[in-house]
Amino acid sequence: MSFVARAGEAIWNFVVGDDWRIALGVAVAIALVAGLVQLGVNAWWLMPVAVLGLLGWSVRRAADPSR
Repeated sequence: MSFVARAGEAIWNFVVGDDWRIALGVAVAIALVAGLVQLGVNAWWLMPVAVLGLLGWSVRRAADPSR
């Protein structure tokens, strides 16, 4: 395996980890915050709220015994 392929896989594993849904949620939250800031909205508060929401969702999914 080439260095580039190994580096790409390492980056993917670091960013996505075990749950691609959480990585996608964080990416959407970052895009939303960036879009709101471009519109002049003071949106610093949105990222912590999104992270806490995603964390709660992830823990609830992990704790679900029917899964």
